[in-house]
Amino acid sequence: MIAGRLLENQARRESNARTYPRSLPLALVRGEGVHLVDAEGRTYLDCLAGAGTLALGHNHPAVVAAIRAVLDSGLPLHTLDFATPVKDRFVQELLGLVPGGLDGDIRVHFCSPAGTDAVEAALKLVRIATGRRTILAFSGGYHGMTAGALAVSGPVAVRAPLGGTTSEVHFLPFPSSYRCPFGVGGAEGSRIAVRYVERLLDDPNSGIPPVAGMILECVQGEGGSNPAPDDWLRAMRRLTAERGIPLIVDEVQTGVGRTGRLFAFEHAGIEPDVVVLSKAIGGGLPLALILYRAELDVWEPGAHTGTFRGNQLAMAAGAATLREVVDARLDLHAAAAGRHLLEGLRAATAGSACAGDVRGRGLMVGVEIVDPAGEPDATGALPADGRLARVVQLECLERGLLVERGGRHGAVIRLLPPLIVTAEQVGTVVERLAAAVHAAERTRGAR
Repeated sequence: MIAGRLLENQARRESNARTYPRSLPLALVRGEGVHLVDAEGRTYLDCLAGAGTLALGHNHPAVVAAIRAVLDSGLPLHTLDFATPVKDRFVQELLGLVPGGLDGDIRVHFCSPAGTDAVEAALKLVRIATGRRTILAFSGGYHGMTAGALAVSGPVAVRAPLGGTTSEVHFLPFPSSYRCPFGVGGAEGSRIAVRYVERLLDDPNSGIPPVAGMILECVQGEGGSNPAPDDWLRAMRRLTAERGIPLIVDEVQTGVGRTGRLFAFEHAGIEPDVVVLSKAIGGGLPLALILYRAELDVWEPGAHTGTFRGNQLAMAAGAATLREVVDARLDLHAAAAGRHLLEGLRAATAGSACAGDVRGRGLMVGVEIVDPAGEPDATGALPADGRLARVVQLECLERGLLVERGGRHGAVIRLLPPLIVTAEQVGTVVERLAAAVHAAERTRGAR
């Protein structure tokens, strides 16, 4: 079989650090819209979408046409950070969409083509601009796998082998209705989180040196599709602004319409000082950048650079994606489809003892799988069950549905379908995932 041979070759030749083929053993040959086809001819409904990269799904005509136009133009594909017509159009398109006070006096910096490098640039920028070193980050957050980005990320297991990466980072509690870090849940847990940060920042004995910046996600993606309350986001913006602390919002996974607005921070009506963008901003091709207030633009030429920051194909694909998202109002479609998905999953799993929580924003949804035989915590949440979530993921695969796992212990089934997903396809996702959850429960009961 072709798939078996390709997977065997991959296992023999590629790094032990490879990830997705271990949980989703697929050899892919074709993609169109929300569907993928493997080497054996089987079709899957793709709710992974390149980890949220493919806002328009696979091989969208507008993206393919934009890429072909660049290839046919004779433009150099590798341009470092030289000016080009494609780059100029992309920047103009992007800046025309940035809301609030950021759209006036703003700078763009292109980074090496991965979100983690853009996070590195953002951290470097605020440290240089403020002359301080300490960064405030949040438990459950994830910002990338390079040393600086990893230092501000919550997962300890991948950070521990490196040692010493968090000496200038202080982690704060991220609010959660289901797994409240203060054991009270709901709006009160969010209010306590705000008071905790405020008192910490104003306490001369807190042990925290002067702060260079705060970095957060409006919806924690790898952290388990966990949305921050809007009031909490507004409070973080107020606290940082009052103390002259630049606020970095990581929109790598939430940007370009995924949460129901073009940028996730728009839901709370805040204006960050720095915005980190990657994934969907390149239309499915590698591209990463930061947007930031001009007053922070005090670093010297070459302070953050990279060879592949002039990806013309990605800029063309990104501009086409932005135009399509805006013209088709796919942000609003994502909001409506996301509500349909949330409501459908909550109803379909209501009788399941192992579906602990269904949450998310827009088309960024998670189902936390729990151990129904475990001891509940103070707010009634049962222990996360990563092994059972793995069974659910495999049951989804058997039913032609691709999903990812995330969150603590890998216990959250994460759904990131393309923004073009239809109501009928959302219904299919609900049906297949609910069937997978119930099948996994039967498997657990049989043990």
